[in-house]
Amino acid sequence: MLGCECFCWHDKHSDYDEFTPLPQPQPFSLPSPIPDWPPGQGFATGKINLGELEVVKITKFESVWSCDSLHGKAKGATFYKPVGIPDGFFCLGYYCQPNDQPLRGYVLVAREREGLTPEVYRNYDSDSDFPALKKPVNYSLIWSSDLDRNGCGFFWLPNAPMGYKAMGILVTGTPEEPDDDEVRCVREDLTETCEIKDTIHVAGADPFQVWNTRPCKRGMCCKGVSVGTFFCSTYFVSENEELEIVCLKNLDPTLHAMPDLNQIHALINHYGATVFFHPDEDCLPSSVQWFFKNGALLYEDGELKGKSIDYQGSNLPSGGTNDGAFWIDLPGDNNGRENVKKGNLESAELYVHVKPAVGGTFTDIVMWIFCPFNGPANLKIGLMNIQMNKLGQHVSDWEHFTLRISNFTGELWQVYFSQHSGGEWVDAFDLEYIEGNKPIVYSSRHGHASFPHPGTYLQGSVKLGIGIRSDAARSKYFVDSSTRYKIIAAEYLGDGVVTEPCWLNYMREWGPTIVYDSRSELDRIINMLPFFVRFSVENIFDLFPTELYGEEGPTGPKEKDNWEGDERC
Repeated sequence: MLGCECFCWHDKHSDYDEFTPLPQPQPFSLPSPIPDWPPGQGFATGKINLGELEVVKITKFESVWSCDSLHGKAKGATFYKPVGIPDGFFCLGYYCQPNDQPLRGYVLVAREREGLTPEVYRNYDSDSDFPALKKPVNYSLIWSSDLDRNGCGFFWLPNAPMGYKAMGILVTGTPEEPDDDEVRCVREDLTETCEIKDTIHVAGADPFQVWNTRPCKRGMCCKGVSVGTFFCSTYFVSENEELEIVCLKNLDPTLHAMPDLNQIHALINHYGATVFFHPDEDCLPSSVQWFFKNGALLYEDGELKGKSIDYQGSNLPSGGTNDGAFWIDLPGDNNGRENVKKGNLESAELYVHVKPAVGGTFTDIVMWIFCPFNGPANLKIGLMNIQMNKLGQHVSDWEHFTLRISNFTGELWQVYFSQHSGGEWVDAFDLEYIEGNKPIVYSSRHGHASFPHPGTYLQGSVKLGIGIRSDAARSKYFVDSSTRYKIIAAEYLGDGVVTEPCWLNYMREWGPTIVYDSRSELDRIINMLPFFVRFSVENIFDLFPTELYGEEGPTGPKEKDNWEGDERC
C-alpha cells in the first residue's frame, strides 16, 4: 500500500476532517487593468489558430485535490480541473501548482478547425484522413495516495489511440476510471515532445513527484506550444527524458497571434520596466551612439592604431563570426577613457528585440541595455567585503531583461532577469511595480546583472557567505524603458518593417582581450584568511567563471544564444 506518512491529501467534497483544511491559493491579477490594445490581426483575441487546431487559454479552475506535508518538509500542491470551457472545445489535461503562491496558471483547451483550405496549414505531411482530436481508449492509474480509502487522490494517464498522444494527466477522488469523454488526445503529427521543468511536489518518502513541463525545443523559430498541464511519475525522470505526454505544435506559418508594430509600441508603453542603478554606480549606461561619438575606437588585428567609429556604426565590419579579427576599445587618451567609462545616463535607451516564444503563443520583448564599462568585482568572504582592482572589469557590457507577454490576452506573464552567465524567470505576481503594470528591474553595481528585488546577491556559496557580491538598490539613477527605447529587430514582421541599426550586425567583440594575473590577487586574499577557512574559499574561487580572470569584451546582442534561442536558466 502507498500510504500518506509524510503528507496528507484533502478531498474538497469529503466529510473527512481529521486534518485542518488547506488554505486555497487566491487568484492573482496585475495591479492595473489591461488596456484595449490597438486593432490588429490575431493578437489578444482570446483564441490562437495552430493550423488544424484552435486553442483557448483557460484560467478558471475548480480545486480537485490538495496535498501538504505533515512535517513541514514540502510546500504541497493543489490540482485543478479547468472550468468554463467554451462550447465545442475539449480539455487536454488538468493543472497543478504549489500551494505557496497565488493561483495563476492556465491550460489550453482545443477544437478542430472547420472549413480549412489546404494552403492554410498543409505545408507538412499531414494525416488528414484522421481527426485532429480523439477520445482516449482508456486510462492507466499512475499513482494513488491510498488505494484502500476513498477520499485520496488518484492520478490517471489517458491511453491514446494509435497515432495519437496524451497531453496531460487527470486527477480524481475515487478509484473509478474517468469517463473517456473527459479529455481528448491529439494526432501525433500535431504534437512535439516536452520535458519536465520545475518540481511542483515531492510526496515525502514516496517515489511520487510532480513537475510542470515545457517544449523540448524552444526559441523564436521553434513550434512547440506548452499546454499548461503537469506530469507526474513514481520513478526517476531526467530533465531530457522523453515523457508519456507531449505538447502541441503550431503549424500556422503566419504567426497571426503575434502583435503588429503598433501593438508592440502599446505593449512597451504599458509594461516597460524602470531600471534602477545602484546609488554608488560609477559605470552607468549610455546609448551606443554616445559611445561612438565620444571616442570609441575600432581595432583590427595586426594594426596598432584604432579607427574612429561613425556614430551610427556604419564603418563597423558587418556579419561574419567572432573570429578575433576586430574589437572595440575606449578612447586612446586617459581623460577620454575615464569619461567614457562613467557612461551617460541622459543618452541611455533600451534596445528592443521582439520575437515569438512558446510556438507563437507568447511574445518575448527583449530589452538590451548598453554600458561602456563593466566595473571590477566586489568579493564577499563572510563579514569581509573586498573591492578588487581589476577582477571582473572589461570594456563594454551588454545586459538584458525580457518581458514575456501572453498572445491570448496581452497580459504580462513573466519577466526574465539576466544575471551574468544565467538568469531567472520571475512570475508577474512576484515582481515589484512602480506605476500601473510597469515592473522594476534592479541593475547590480558594476556588473549590471538584473534582479527583481533590491538586496545583496552572491555568485558562489550562499551558505558560507563567500562569492562575487552583486548589490542592487533603488536610487536617483534610472531609465524608464516605457519611453526611452528603440526597436532594433522583429524578424517575424517581415523585411522593411523594422530597420536594424548598423552596429547590430557587428559580430565581433565590443572590447579588447587583456589577460592579467588576477589569480595572484585572489591568492593574496586567501593568505590573509584564517587557516581553517582557506580551503573552502580556495575551492569556491576555483568555480568562478574564467572571464573574471581577465578582460574580454562581450559580443553584441545578435551573437548571444538567446537572440534566437530561449533564455538560459
